[in-house]
Amino acid sequence: MSPAVDAAELRRRTRDLLAAHPPATTDRTDFLKARFDAGLAWVHYPEGLGGLDAPRSLQQAVDAELAAAEAPDNDPRRIGIGLGMAAPTILGFGTDEQKRRFLRPLWVGEEVWCQLFSEPGAGSDLAALATRAVRDGDDWVVDGQKVWTSSAHAARWAILIARTDPDLPKHRGISYFICDMTDPGVDVRPLRQITGEAEFNEVFLSGVRIPDSHRLGPVGEGWKVAQTTLMNERVSIGGSRIPREGGMIGPVSRTWRERPELRTHDTHQRLLTLWVEAEVARLTGERLRQQLVAGQPGPEGSGMKLAFARLNQQISGLEVELLGDEGLLYGDWTMVRPELVDFTGRDAGYRYLRSKGNSIEGGTSEVLLNIVAERVLGLPAEPRNDKDVAWKDLSR
Repeated sequence: MSPAVDAAELRRRTRDLLAAHPPATTDRTDFLKARFDAGLAWVHYPEGLGGLDAPRSLQQAVDAELAAAEAPDNDPRRIGIGLGMAAPTILGFGTDEQKRRFLRPLWVGEEVWCQLFSEPGAGSDLAALATRAVRDGDDWVVDGQKVWTSSAHAARWAILIARTDPDLPKHRGISYFICDMTDPGVDVRPLRQITGEAEFNEVFLSGVRIPDSHRLGPVGEGWKVAQTTLMNERVSIGGSRIPREGGMIGPVSRTWRERPELRTHDTHQRLLTLWVEAEVARLTGERLRQQLVAGQPGPEGSGMKLAFARLNQQISGLEVELLGDEGLLYGDWTMVRPELVDFTGRDAGYRYLRSKGNSIEGGTSEVLLNIVAERVLGLPAEPRNDKDVAWKDLSR
């Protein structure tokens, strides 16, 4: 960490960036590249990789200056998987060459990422995955199927875990790769959801060749690498920074204020309860992000993700009920394949239907309850009889 970089120095550097590349006259992508090269993308990253080895908490000083100047951002909702999951994993386990190759276009938004983890037979029990990667010279040949892959239809790259040794227990025979989604053998098919859209996909991998230079971490230690991805995923889903009355509680609060004829005593009491819980969750998220300053995310992110899913489903249910007959309307059932999820920019019906997936994506609530119980509260672990059995000998 560089002692010379403080908030005042970061503000000065940000103003120098704005002077050299005025947002009003500079191409958006060129501005973002210049910001990355100036170390103002994520200030806690190393110099040369979009950062300045500064404390993570000082990012706010940069963001405030850029917001005041109406500088463009990198559309974080569209590239959230890259920013929240791929980048910290590459930073933690990638080679110097991998970091230089992938982090800049990822942050700028030139290359979208997706996550090839879950499988039809390995969702809640992710370590049971069956996708195989077999070494062939300098390459790995991958065959298998992944499912619930957000943005696979828009992604250039994917973070992928595959089984490289079926003779080892399920957690120890996995390796972690970076997969080029444009390579032969990658087949992306839409999964139409209850919303009528298909932001998720299933991905079939047939003889896909991945160079060994695109492996993250040692062979057989992919589960350890994946834990970094999963912990960051849960923080990015459940612990994102939002203002007061941001997120799902915002639309229903506005409806309550603007439509007094819809109010009842019961909905009043429920709204008050959910508003308080949403504010507690928001403040807890702030505390969690402050903990990140001191190191990597821990299992506490699982608790935040649990609260996020439960609150979204309860709040969206209250909103539909508050609206009465209007809550039964749905704007558009057209089959589209969106590149991002927009909870607050859509109607109440969409929020109600889409929030049902919140307790599945990013780790099911049932699995996260176990993580919180065992790794946060220190309760006895559930008995498991498959931890020391070779994956190939497990019943499936």
